[in-house]
Amino acid sequence: MAFGFTYNEDQIALQKTVRKFVENEIVPVRASYDESEEFPWPEVKKMFELGLNCMNAPEKFNGMVFGNVGLCMVVEELCRGCLGIAISPIANMLASEPVLYGGTEEQWDYWYPSICEEGKLAAYAVTEPGAGSDVAGLSTTCKKDGDYYILNGTKIFITNGKHADKLTVLATHDKSKGNRAQSFFMVDTKTEGVSFGKSEHKMGMRCSETSEVILDNVKVHKKYRLGEEGDGFKLAMKAFNSSRPFIASASTGVASAAFEFARDYAKERKAFGKSIADFQAIQFMLADMAMDIEASKLLWQKAAWLLDEKLMAADLSAMSKCFAADAANRVVTNAVQILGGYGFCREYPVEKMMRDAKILQIFEGTAQIQRVIIGKSVLA
Repeated sequence: MAFGFTYNEDQIALQKTVRKFVENEIVPVRASYDESEEFPWPEVKKMFELGLNCMNAPEKFNGMVFGNVGLCMVVEELCRGCLGIAISPIANMLASEPVLYGGTEEQWDYWYPSICEEGKLAAYAVTEPGAGSDVAGLSTTCKKDGDYYILNGTKIFITNGKHADKLTVLATHDKSKGNRAQSFFMVDTKTEGVSFGKSEHKMGMRCSETSEVILDNVKVHKKYRLGEEGDGFKLAMKAFNSSRPFIASASTGVASAAFEFARDYAKERKAFGKSIADFQAIQFMLADMAMDIEASKLLWQKAAWLLDEKLMAADLSAMSKCFAADAANRVVTNAVQILGGYGFCREYPVEKMMRDAKILQIFEGTAQIQRVIIGKSVLA
């Protein structure tokens, strides 16, 4: 049960490989993708070739064997480069978690090969116009019809959206029964009745595809239901508990990149005859940024370690996600401030990082929802 603070040799080698990849392949193109809002297929394919398309897949499908701590480490490195580009493989992991936790071997054989061996994308289809934080209030229906279920409803803000090959869809058998009557289904996007609505134009993470998923009398065989009827909400919460440390590590990556750029800028920028890094006001800002990043890293490491120890700690997952996302927003705001007018211009990356960071406080459970989870835990 001992908890360590160092990576093993294989993890360190992987970290170096991913960091080099980010510097060579992602950093040079991130601004152009942000400007064009074009989906970064070339970079997504390169991440697939590096084995990063679905890192939490079982080992038989070439998933990584470094545990959640190792996965979070990779996510942090990718997000140092660009959250918008990195989010596609992260979304693949989230979409796959209901399959990982609720699927049979046969269902794994259906789900993973296209993602892990062919480089296809997946999407987690839960959020709806009237059900974001309130997952129990979703309206997408699944009606039993012999050996099939008929799915109807609309999902929104779906990462990977129209580029996804497969979906994990949460639907209700009877809305009046709340979260006790929900189930997850694996849905091929080529199935009749599946279509995609508008793609969102976002403040940040602009090259990531975020779109509506429309389900119109979609016929899904019962063999594609994950777990027993009514297991859906439980699987959704288990998926969020597992994925929140990923978002915490992504937040740490964005914050680290902004901090390092602002620190280096402060050393070079001259004012009143000396480097602005010599001014105590700037030093205090950098000190606060460094503390936020270190605390964020320690929280996601502990949360991920607990997951690796099979200790599903919902409170620690929520704490890591909430603190790191809030901290990232503080750090990027300070980074822009240190750069002054330059920080407000797109020529410098901290402007983009500030826009990207805001979503970290919103998706996979808002900062307020995380506090609800934490509050219930401390009062239990």
